[in-house]
Amino acid sequence: MSRLKDEMVSYITKDEIAEMVAQLASEIEKDYAGQELVLIGVLKGSFLFISDLSRQISLPQQIDFVQMSSFSHESNEAAIKIVKDIGVSIGGKHVLIIEEIIDEGKTLNFLRNRLLASAPASLKIVTLLDKPARRVINIKPDYTGRTIEDRFVVGYGMDDGEIGRNYPDIYYLRH
Repeated sequence: MSRLKDEMVSYITKDEIAEMVAQLASEIEKDYAGQELVLIGVLKGSFLFISDLSRQISLPQQIDFVQMSSFSHESNEAAIKIVKDIGVSIGGKHVLIIEEIIDEGKTLNFLRNRLLASAPASLKIVTLLDKPARRVINIKPDYTGRTIEDRFVVGYGMDDGEIGRNYPDIYYLRH
């Protein structure tokens, strides 16, 4: 934590995160009572969130991960590349995309459309944090832990240059 320590301000504590995760799990269990779920975590940021959330949901579930990267084309439009694709079949299944934070929504929209092409029984989006002020694509999560203002946050899976993912609390950076 020392590299970022002087630039960080406590924002959401690990206890508040645990409460949000428990509430989200409760809502999901109620909505999907008696159903089997497929949780798709978006790497790298969602790894802690999906771990905690999956343990709070007592329904049968499969877990898989997808990793994407975006880069600029010559036309200055962002292109999205699948780095690691899911390995489970989702056709006819209830699928939840698990995100730690939704920002612009471009990558999430790409993923949602790609997964919908596999004809799941349902497809919903779960996010710990939603930052709608940065949204450039009209996409809304179905389950949200907390809506936040436009701040750059670190911790609980979120990073600054790959530093901070392991912090148990969420911080915002002063810069």
